[in-house]
Amino acid sequence: MPIMDIVLYRFLTEVPLAAAIWSVLLVVALSVLTVLVARPARDRPADAEAMARPVAPAAQAVADLRRYAEEVAVAAAGAAQTARRRRAAWMAAQDAAEQAWQAYDEAETAARRFRDAGALPTPRTPRTPAEYASRERWLHHAATAAHLRGELSIGQLCDVFARRGGWDPRLHPVQQEVVLARAVRDGRLARYRVAAERERAAWRDADLAAEAARALAAEAYAAAQRVRPGRSPAPRAAAGRPVPATGWRLARIG
Repeated sequence: MPIMDIVLYRFLTEVPLAAAIWSVLLVVALSVLTVLVARPARDRPADAEAMARPVAPAAQAVADLRRYAEEVAVAAAGAAQTARRRRAAWMAAQDAAEQAWQAYDEAETAARRFRDAGALPTPRTPRTPAEYASRERWLHHAATAAHLRGELSIGQLCDVFARRGGWDPRLHPVQQEVVLARAVRDGRLARYRVAAERERAAWRDADLAAEAARALAAEAYAAAQRVRPGRSPAPRAAAGRPVPATGWRLARIG
């Protein structure tokens, strides 16, 4: 066989095989290139999600701080209103205690005056049933008038009519005035002690309310500053606490 025929034969049989091999290699190369090009597109959302993850908790934290600051501010406003109301109640109780003390002091002065007058000899009167009936009527009238003036309680008035608690209608009106003045004084002393205890309790309530209001106001201020970290804190004015002005007096008993 001539050489040219052999060369032509090999060319015709081997070139298609080489072309097929190159075609397969080209397809494989294109597939790999396609995968490499498409992979960053698939990875990009994951990267964006990874970058967005730290942002969501930060925004949630800021929202939580803002909500907490608002809640504390509302609580602080309510505590301040309660403190003002408790302080007003304490001042009213203080006025009531002062008035009760003045009433007792007046009754003590009157009782002392009647006691000094009772040291004098009692006027002599005939000890007859009519005289004793007159003395009893006088005592009932004086006790009823004292009750209407608010000087004797209904219980004390009942004791007068029932002859209990040291009430003796047979005594002379001068002596009965001494007993009546002491009863009025003792009743006013009891009312003063009740008013003084109420004033002390009101002061304790006002003091606790003022302390709670100060604590919540400080917490509300701190929470507001955490929401706005770029602002420098402003000085806070100290809230005043109620100071009891009533001096506890020693009652004169005698």
